[in-house]
Formats: sequence, C-alpha cells, structure tokens
Amino acid sequence: MTQKQSPDPEPAAAGLAPARPVIARADGLRILLILSALMSFASISTDMYLPALPVLAVDLQADAGRVELTLSAFLIGFSLGQLLWGPISDRCGRRAPIAAGLVLFIIGSAGCALSDTVAQMLGWRVVQAVGACAGPVLARAMVRDLYAREHSARMLSTLILIMGVAPLVGPLLGGQILSWWSWRGIFWTLVGLGALACAGLWALPETLPRARRTTEPLGAALRGYLEVARDPRLIGYALSGGFFYAGIYAFLAGTPFAYIEYYHVPPQLYGLLFGINIVGMMGANFLNTRLVMRVGSERLFRLGTWIAAASGIALALDARFGWGGLTGLVVPLFFYMSMNGFIVANSVAGALAAFPQRAGTASSLVGVMHYGSGVLSAALVGWCADGTPWPLGWIIGLSGVGCLATALMPVGRKRRG
Repeated sequence: MTQKQSPDPEPAAAGLAPARPVIARADGLRILLILSALMSFASISTDMYLPALPVLAVDLQADAGRVELTLSAFLIGFSLGQLLWGPISDRCGRRAPIAAGLVLFIIGSAGCALSDTVAQMLGWRVVQAVGACAGPVLARAMVRDLYAREHSARMLSTLILIMGVAPLVGPLLGGQILSWWSWRGIFWTLVGLGALACAGLWALPETLPRARRTTEPLGAALRGYLEVARDPRLIGYALSGGFFYAGIYAFLAGTPFAYIEYYHVPPQLYGLLFGINIVGMMGANFLNTRLVMRVGSERLFRLGTWIAAASGIALALDARFGWGGLTGLVVPLFFYMSMNGFIVANSVAGALAAFPQRAGTASSLVGVMHYGSGVLSAALVGWCADGTPWPLGWIIGLSGVGCLATALMPVGRKRRG
C-alpha cells in the first residue's frame, strides 16, 4: 500500500488534509453522541450495579469478598480484550468489530441477569467485559480516522467531558432500578442499552476504508506490544497511572460496603456520594485543559501524584481510627479521585509522546496496565474484607504512595525534548 508523504504524520496516515474532518459538519453531533455512548460502556458496566452489591451478596448467598470479585472478573476481560480489538479492527475495519463486541456485551449482560451463583456471574462478567471494551478502544481509533491532529485532540477532550455523565448517572440509575425492580433488572437494563448502541451503529460510518487496512498477521501486531514495552519512559508513566487506577478500583469495590453496610447509607443515596467524586474528576480535567499549556503537563502530573498520595494516606488513617466517621472517608476520597484530571491525561500523554507512529499499540498497552492494576486492587479489597473500611483505606493509601513514587522515578525523562 502506497501513501503520500506529508509533513504531518497523522493526517498522512489517515489520508486527510490537515485539520479537515472526513465527515460533514451536519453529521458531527450525531457521530459525537454515538462515540460518547461507545466510550461510556466501561463505566456504565461497572458503576450501575455498585449500589446492588450488598443485595446481590444476600441473594446469591455469598460473602462480600466473593461478590467484589465480580468487579475483578470484569477488569480481567476488559484488560485482555483491549489487546485483541485494536489489531482486529486494523484488518477488518471499525464497525464490524464494534458490532461483534456489542453482541458479546448483550450476551454477557443477559448471562449476569440470569446467574444463580457467584461463579456463574464471574464467567458472564468476563464475557460482558470483552464485549464492552470494544466500544472505548475503537471509538478512540475512529476519532483518529476521522480527524486531523488538532481537531482529533479537541474531539477527544469533548468525548471525555461527555463520558463524565456516565459514571455520574450510573450509580444513581442503578439505585433507582434497585428500589423498584431488582439487581437483575440492572443487568437487563444493560442489555437494553447494548441493543440501543447496536441500533445506533447503523448511523455510524465506517471510518477505515479497505485501502488503509493492514494486511500484516495478528502475530506481528502482538510483537509490536513487546517492542513498545521495552521503552522505560512508557513504563514509568504507565506504572504511575496504574497505581492511581488501583486506588480507583479499590474505591469502586470497597465503597458500596463501606458506605451502605458500615455507615448505613441508603443505596439510593450512594449514587450521590459517588457522583461527588465524578464532579471533582470532571472539574480537574477541565482545569487541566486550561493550565496545561501554561504550566506544563509534567508539572501538573507531579502535582496530581502528590495530592493523591496525601489523600490516600489521610484516608488510610481515617479508615483505621474512625476519624470523622463517614465524612472522614468522603473528603479524602474526593481529593484522591479528583486527581484523575491531572494524573491520567498527563501520564498517558507522556507515555505516548515517544510513539507517534505506534500510538494505538502504546495506548492499548497503557490501558492494559491501568485496568490490570485494578484487577489486583479490587480483588484485594474482597480478599481482605473484614467488615470495616480499613482494607479500602490501606489499599488506596498504598496506591497513592506508589503513584507518587513511580512519578518521581527519573526513568528516561531526561531524554524527552
């Protein structure tokens, strides 16, 4: 396949003129909404059922630790699935793999709704996750297909802000469904959302024409992951982001029991306490977009890791000694979770800076490290559950300290221009 040379590698790779989208302006809003929905499947699949975890444990006659493993099972499927969908879409186009992923998501969600044991749900959560991850991975690829560099950055920023609605609404909606239906109804609702997304695909154009699809075998793409993983800069940034994500998923696994069972927060109000953190994350993301050009990505990244470490330590102390009661958990968690706006975007940007020609491979590898760390932390919350917030506190505390320690490592940073 022959491509025209261009001083701008991304438009050249996409076959686009600089800063000019392939799609008509009239279609922009429709495509924006569809891509936002696809990118939201990860958060909606985890956040909507969080208020139901205590009820689900009672109904399936399992302890809190085993039920919390359903989050780890989802993260395993979500992490491994990312490595597959990218290379497959480079060979087959974007729409067909997304459709296949949505079908898997629908099947997995229905399986969860019909599960009678935790073991059954663990298996179906993996199927659900492998399907769910196709949406976010390929939506990012479609943005790169459709837009030149500057426009794609603006489009991705818009998508991230819209995505913030999903984790904000998810627990609230899940709590309401639980109040008038059941935990099974939450998964049937996810089946319906998957079906709606499938219907929306008919309005989404194929963004990777046949002429631009790769013909290399999938094995060659997998070898590319090994090459990218040898770069110490990527590993340093990815490890720091991975520690931070470990704290996020400990929060997701531990707060339903800490808030609802230990501090007796009604499931319907859990969504409000959860949503406070999402508002903080969105605010920090917005602040990052306004400051990054003046202050610098690296400085904001380091600032975020310091605040995350301090918040994690404060949370661990509050959880251990009961300082402040529920407020003693909510406040440090707010500051920790809000640092998503400074840590994630800037660490990913730093990790991908060295790979302009392999940004997709590098992005998938970073994503696997982020979500893979969540598998361990969510499982730890379950394994160490003792009926108190202490496991939640010390796991997030260690995550914050690890995030800061790896951010301060001078791994290859001096070579950056």
